[in-house]
Amino acid sequence: MPAYMIVTAAIHDRDAFVSGYGAAAAALIPQFGGQYLLRGPGAECLEGEWGDGASMVISKWPDRDAAKAFWNSPEYAEVKKLREGLADVQVLLIDGPEIG
Repeated sequence: MPAYMIVTAAIHDRDAFVSGYGAAAAALIPQFGGQYLLRGPGAECLEGEWGDGASMVISKWPDRDAAKAFWNSPEYAEVKKLREGLADVQVLLIDGPEIG
């Protein structure tokens, strides 16, 4: 069953975030079997207190193990350092049916 990683990010310096972390993560994700389904800024929060104006990323993985292999990899640990101080991030992982 596929797994989906859902990222909400309040980005403080979009240019630095996109050119550093964004580019490096985008190059690494396919190596672990992931693919982007959605990447975009300007989320509208309809309920709750977190996420208004945030960027959203949804990626699809072959399964939960593949997503966690990416997340826990030494390669991603290095990439993740590139976003330090540039964004407040929330990351969720969920199993789900095939989408699109």
